[in-house]
Formats: sequence, structure tokens, C-alpha cells
Amino acid sequence: MQPETATYSSFKTDRRKFYIVAANGTALYVLAYYLVWGLHQMAKLAVSHHFQLRGIWDPSTIRYTLADNEWWRTAIIAVYGSGPVVCLILGLVAFRWFWRGERARRGQFKLLLLWVAFHSCNAVFGALLADTFTHSGFWYVPDWLLGLGNVLNVILALLAGLVQLGLGYFGAIAFLQAHDSHTVMRYDNRQLMVVSTLVVPWVAGSVFIALTKMPYLNVQESLHLAMMGLLVTPLALGCLNEVFSETVKRPQATRVAWGLLGLAIMVAVVWRLALSPPLTFG
Repeated sequence: MQPETATYSSFKTDRRKFYIVAANGTALYVLAYYLVWGLHQMAKLAVSHHFQLRGIWDPSTIRYTLADNEWWRTAIIAVYGSGPVVCLILGLVAFRWFWRGERARRGQFKLLLLWVAFHSCNAVFGALLADTFTHSGFWYVPDWLLGLGNVLNVILALLAGLVQLGLGYFGAIAFLQAHDSHTVMRYDNRQLMVVSTLVVPWVAGSVFIALTKMPYLNVQESLHLAMMGLLVTPLALGCLNEVFSETVKRPQATRVAWGLLGLAIMVAVVWRLALSPPLTFG
């Protein structure tokens, strides 16, 4: 009877570790989201001030109150292109920082860097695909810059979606190296690992973000949140196919990062309160 009791106790402990990494991962997902999209909207707002544009900034997006004839080509490209450019640079810096300096270290910071890189990717490639559906946001940049027409704009957006799918799949090795727990990293636990570190943070994090932005949440941002699935899904498949299971030799104990959870909630609440009621500019 004793061996059975020990096995059952070990199983409960292992399950508890997956619950913990799911909670911590969700907090990191939310923090990375607000960092990336916060810088995205700050860049957009700075360019708007430069061109003296009028608009409203609410918890979900920046909306302009200009008539169509008040816009001009340079302002459109600069305003709607500034955010993705900043996010592209941020994503490259975050991934380089992770790969060169953090992936062999223990702790939560390396996973935060990776989620920043993933959200930055989504703010460029996923956003282009999503915004093409709604004819808004980043879609204006290729439409006005290249003048390709609607059919070629759709093809360009689909190519962006394919890029996001590819980056997700090839990011599997990096994502696996972002975790410390030997239990989580065991290959025979890979399905649980994928659910707790990828699926739960994406779904739970996106639902939390959406709820904290109601009733300001619009279709465009809802699509942005959904487009992370184009990265998470191939990333999950890549993790399932990889046999890589190594981690740092002396990982930190698997504990609930209450500080991270509290910070994620605080950032979401402050964002909502600061932009509700919406701020006007211009």
C-alpha cells in the first residue's frame, strides 16, 4: 500500500506544478500584452500629436474624429505604421535578449521576454491579417503605401498570417527553453505542459483582457486577441513534436508568483481606469 500512496502523492504534486505554471504563465501573458500594445498605442499617439490629429483614446483603441477629407497620405501611413514598427523592433530586441542572455538562466524573466516577442509578432503579422478583415488599423499602410488593390491586399495579409504560423512552429525550441521545472519539461508530460503553459495563458489571458476592457472592446481588438492563436497553435504542435526536455541544472522552486499575478491585475485595472472615460486629444 505504501508505494501506491507515494505514487498518488507524487501525481498530485505534479498536477499542482502544472496549475502553478499555468497561473504564472497567464500573468506573464497579460503583462507582455499590455507592454507591447501600450507602446504600440503610445507610438500612435505621439505621431498623432506630431500631425495635430484629433481623436479619442479608450481602453480598447485610438479612434480618430477627423473627416475623410482631413486625412492625407503621409499622416495615414505614419499613424497606422508607427505602432507596428515599434512592435517589430521591440520583438526583435526581446527575442535577442532572451536568446543571447536569458535562456540559460533560471527564473520568470526569460518567459516574459518570449511572450513580449510573441505579442510583438502578433502586433505586426497577426494585426495585418485581422485589420484586413475589418479594413482598419494596419491595413491602411499597405493600402496607401503600395496601392495594390483589395485582392493583393488580401494576399499580402494571408502571407502575413502564414509568416505568423511559421514563426510559431519554429519558436518551439525557444519556448521549451523558457521553462525551469524538471517536472514540466519531462517529455512524458509534454501534453500537460502545452496546455498549462500555452493554451491556458492564451485563453485565460485573452478572456481576462477582454473582460477588463468591456464595454469598450471592439471587433478589431477581439480579432487581435484571436490572432494569437495563429502563433500559439503551431507553437503547441512544435512543442509536442520536439523531444527536447533539458532545463537549467538548479531551477527555482515551482511557486505561485503572487507578485506577478498582482502586477498583472494592477496594470489591467490602471489601464482601464486611466482611459475610462476615454481621453480626447488634438
